[in-house]
Parts: sequence; structure tokens; C-alpha cells
Amino acid sequence: MIYVTGDTHIPIDIAKLNTKNFPQQKDLTKNDYVIICGDFGGIWYGTQKDNYWLDWLEEKNFTTLFIDGNHENFDALAQYEECSWNGGKVQYIRPSVIHLLRGYVYDLEGMKLFAMGGAHSTDKAYRREGISWWPQEIPSEDEITRARQNLAINDNQVDIILTHDAPLSLASMISIEKTHDDPLMPFLEEIKNSVGYRHWYFGHFHIDWRIDESHTAVFNKMIQL
Repeated sequence: MIYVTGDTHIPIDIAKLNTKNFPQQKDLTKNDYVIICGDFGGIWYGTQKDNYWLDWLEEKNFTTLFIDGNHENFDALAQYEECSWNGGKVQYIRPSVIHLLRGYVYDLEGMKLFAMGGAHSTDKAYRREGISWWPQEIPSEDEITRARQNLAINDNQVDIILTHDAPLSLASMISIEKTHDDPLMPFLEEIKNSVGYRHWYFGHFHIDWRIDESHTAVFNKMIQL
């Protein structure tokens, strides 16, 4: 079983994963998954300060998967080893807390899931580089190339697309402010127009909105795939 939800900004919005707000977890196992669509925030300090919430997630019945957003400590994330997992590359933060890396297609429960983290921070003027903001929030050219190549290997057909940012046409429906100077949205628009998929889930905008039959912005809801 797989659930998808939005940004956790640990610890600010982690309560969506407690047993009161997500009672279904009582019936889950480590073979079931909760996917967080970016702004995970669990690797923020890069020190033991991160351990409490990472251990809290590790103790859950389910396995936590996350893509990165724009509010992550990318220097700290880079210290974790990359490993092969279900057709793509990941980083194990804990045995059952796993970072899905940018541009890979994963085979999970008979579905193909394409993951692409990253987004542009509109608030970076109020943050400090290397402390509360990192330029790696925007995917590199190598990561963009990897994404195109892995999608092509799969004949540009997947079941689910998971991103933090949104394609430009969808983002424009939600927040004009967040479309300014965002270099990732046009690439995601390219994917929207060239890849076949059943459903696309994205975070970043802090709303729960099923835009149409194929696109959903997620934040607090837990959506079962």
C-alpha cells in the first residue's frame, strides 16, 4: 500500500503522520510506503539535532520515502551514500527512511514512479546560504539529463509522477508569485507535454487540491494510490 502526502518541514508539519491524523498506519507494515512530496526537513541541521524525528519515523509501521524540496540542507544530504533500490538510486537516512533521488524511475508495487525533487525558494532573500538556503535546490543539468534519459528508457511512460515543484501551467493556476524566476517549472512542463502518466502529485504550494483527473497538489491529506 502506498500513500502520498505533502511537505512535512520537520517538525512544523509532521503532525499529519501521527496516529490521530493518519489512523490507517495502524494496519500498515514496513512493506507499505508513505511518500512525502518534498520539503521533508528531516535533514536540516546535519547533526544529532535531526535524530529525534528521524527516529520517530523509523519507529513507524510504514516505510517513509521522500523527495527533496527547496527547503532542505543539501550539504548534509550529500553526505549520505547513494545505493540502488527498486530500479533507481536512493539514500538511506534510516533503514526505513529513504530519499528518492532526482530523475529516477522506481518500480514499486507494480507501478513505475518517476521522482524529481527541487524547487525555487521565493523567500531566499530572507535566508542565509549554507545555513537556511542552498543553491542545490534547483536540479543541475546532469540531473535534468538523467531525468530525460530515464524517462526515455521507459518509453516516456510511467504510472505516477512525484515532484515538489509543479509544471508551469499548473503552478500559474495556483500562485503567480511562485512562478517568477523558477527555472525548474518549464522543464516540468516539458515532462507534462511529453510523458504519459496516470497521475502527477506535487507539494510546494501548501494546498490540497485535485486540479483534474491527472494532477493533485498535496499538503495535509494522505492520499492512497
